[in-house]
This record gives sequence, structure tokens and C-alpha cells, in this order.
Amino acid sequence: MNQTTAHRIDQDAKRFREIVRGHVRRNLRKYISNGELIGRQGKDLVSIPVPQIDLPRLRFGSKQQGGVGQGDGDVGDPLGPGDQSGSQGAGDQPGQHILEVEMSLEELAEILGDELELPRIEPKGKKNVEGGKVRYTGIRRTGPESLRSFKRTYRAALKRQIVTGTYDPQNPVVIPIRDDVRYRSWNIYPQPQNNAVIFYMMDVSGSMTQRKKELVRLTAFWIDTWLRANYKSLAVRYIVHDAAAKEVDQHTFYHLRESGGTRISSAYQLCKKIIHEEYDPAEWNMYAFHFSDGENFGGNDDKLCRELLTDSLIPPVNLFGYGQVPGGYGRMFMETIKSIEDEKLVGVKINNREAIFDAIKGFLGKGL
Repeated sequence: MNQTTAHRIDQDAKRFREIVRGHVRRNLRKYISNGELIGRQGKDLVSIPVPQIDLPRLRFGSKQQGGVGQGDGDVGDPLGPGDQSGSQGAGDQPGQHILEVEMSLEELAEILGDELELPRIEPKGKKNVEGGKVRYTGIRRTGPESLRSFKRTYRAALKRQIVTGTYDPQNPVVIPIRDDVRYRSWNIYPQPQNNAVIFYMMDVSGSMTQRKKELVRLTAFWIDTWLRANYKSLAVRYIVHDAAAKEVDQHTFYHLRESGGTRISSAYQLCKKIIHEEYDPAEWNMYAFHFSDGENFGGNDDKLCRELLTDSLIPPVNLFGYGQVPGGYGRMFMETIKSIEDEKLVGVKINNREAIFDAIKGFLGKGL
């Protein structure tokens, strides 16, 4: 493959990536609401279904056929073969093409931030520096074979043969010797790794159906995507509650369903305990998100929740988000959230999948 061909391939690949990014931008609200990306998530990559994207290319036909615009025909005649009879049964023509392309979660987060106009996060904490970033900055004569620069090696060999008069333009053979071999060199630049932790709390009482938990799961995925793009080290803690609270793993968090009542303060007390015992607010960036259908056990627990939020949970965190999915009747917990005036506290309603887009902007667009 010559250099010109490689350059054209790189240009086509870059243009294709731009087309894909444009498609994702235009359809981001759809992807956020229907969970297509979550189902195709792999290690640091997301597989995205993109319809009808083809790079143009020439196709050569048979010599027996006429060229473009040749032959008999009238206005309106089809240009290619097709089923003219409209008969029932299996067709023989191609349908819409769906292409799955891979996009990194970092690219996805960048698109998310641009489209929702999310602010850039300024992490706190300075003590955590883990390793560094390797950058190739030059060429040297020694090094491992895995870092051999073939281009620089053959360039050095060509120069040597020209200087010594052994290069023959009629027979352009370049044979490197040991002194011609070049290797890439690198430097390591320290890279800060700010710590962050997310607390997800969710009501798992009998009124929280699987449909409501799916709204929570989709919302949490996009929260994770954005925060992981801003923090290199991210811990996630999961707390579930009905009348009592406990810490669980991710799978249990999204699938557990209890039959008891609801006491939101139990989750807030457990979250307060974990923060006090394990996370120094001066060194950790903390984000807490609580999801519920809004039903709580009486007015006294609402009062206790308000005290826990204002005195113990909101002060140490970067952001506390409350997401209320469709729920019961009467006084909803959202009224307690709205009674607290603090820029780090955000309450949003997630009534259906279409509301997730606006909920993400409501959560992450402020208080970071």
C-alpha cells in the first residue's frame, strides 16, 4: 500500500467518523430514551445502530451492458430491476441497511456534553496522582523492537546509501544495516487522577415496578457516562431502601423489589454513615442521586429527611439529585425537595423515557 492510498483511506475513515457523530448528535434524544446504547455497551465502547450510511464508491458493470443514460426508456421508468407486479410473498430486493459502528464512551460523553450544554467539571482534591501519560516525543538509536520506526529506519538507510554512492535509482533497493535502525522515544508526564464517588439510592418498595426501575437505569447510565469522562477514578455505591436501607451490588440494585413500606430517611442515614467513615470531603468529589416514586412514610420522616439533607448530605457533596418517577398519590416527596433552597440540590420528574433527556440536563447542568 503506497502512502497516497493510505492517506485516502485515513481521510475516508475520518469522514465516516464525522458522519456517525453527526447521526448520533441528531438522534441523541432517541438513544437516551430507548436504551439502544446500553444494550450494546462493551468494554469502554458502545455499539451504535446507524441506518443508511455508505461511503461512495465506483462499481463497474458488465461490458455487455450500456453506459449511463443509454438504451430505450421513458420518463418515470425505474432505473433498476424490481417487483413490478406487486404480488404477495417473499421479496427479492434489498431493504434498509443497518450498520453497527463502535464509539468510545469518551466520544459519547463529549457529544452528550455538547448537546445538553453541560458545564465542565472542576474536580477538587490534589493528593491523588496515579502514574502518568506516555507521549512519544522523538527518535533514538536504541530501544525495544516493538518501538522500531520503520519509516525513520529506511530513511536513514536511504541517506547512507546515497552518501556512499551505493544507491541505484534504476534499481531502488534500500537495505538497512544495524546503524540505520531508529526507535521511538517517549516521556512520561504525570497525570492527576481525581477521585470521585457516586451514591445511587433507590426506593425498592412494592410500588416501584420494573418499568420505573428501567427509567432509573437509563438515567444512571448517562450520569455514569458523563462523570466517567471527567474523572479517571470513579467509585459507585448502591443503596436500596423500603422501610429500611442496605448497600447492595449493581445487579441487585436494579432488580430487587421488596413488599414493605417506604422510609426514605433510612437511605439518607446509611449514605451519611458511609461518607463519614470512608470519604473525606476535602479529597473526594461526591455525587448522590436518589430515585423514588415520591411516596414516603408520613410527615415526620419527611422532616427527618430534610434535616439529613441540609445538615449532613448536601454540604459534603458536589451535587445531590432527586429523581421522581411516576408514583402514588397525595403529598409527594418532591415537595420536601423543593422546600430546600440550595444550588447543589436538584429535583427532577422522570415521568417517562422521553423525559430522561431533560432530566439529565437538569441533574448535570448545574451544581457541579
